[in-house]
Amino acid sequence: MPTQTFKLNGETVTVDVEDDVRLLWVIRDLLKVTGPKYGCGINVCKACTSHINGKAFNPCSVPVGAIQDSDEITTIEGLADGETLHPMQEAWIEKDVAQCGYCQPGQIMAAVALVRKCQEEGRDIDDSMLDEIRNICRCGTYNRIREAIKVGADNM
Repeated sequence: MPTQTFKLNGETVTVDVEDDVRLLWVIRDLLKVTGPKYGCGINVCKACTSHINGKAFNPCSVPVGAIQDSDEITTIEGLADGETLHPMQEAWIEKDVAQCGYCQPGQIMAAVALVRKCQEEGRDIDDSMLDEIRNICRCGTYNRIREAIKVGADNM
């Protein structure tokens, strides 16, 4: 069986798994990091949104064999700095976003990636930028999500 090595939340991990196994299953089932949620498995709902090398991606649609040794994967578990929550996580709490909470890790990871992209480009977060986030929330808390992203962006 092939050996796969990459960084997950700042730590180098190695797993023995076939190249075609989706990264989401490696993260959740083999490495027991359960923040990224399974929603659809076809890159539509985005409940599994995480970061690869700082950019948002959906591990449900990426085979582990496509991941390089040098790739850094960050899930919601790796976003905080020790016991200190990330500003976007703080904003989620402040704005009381979550209802069922299932999509929230993916929502937060997508929001952080978008804010970082905007900061790199020297742009502010506005409603048209927020339209780029396509994560599905079955509870429909989109207004609170947008408010939290703006607050989180101000504090990032």
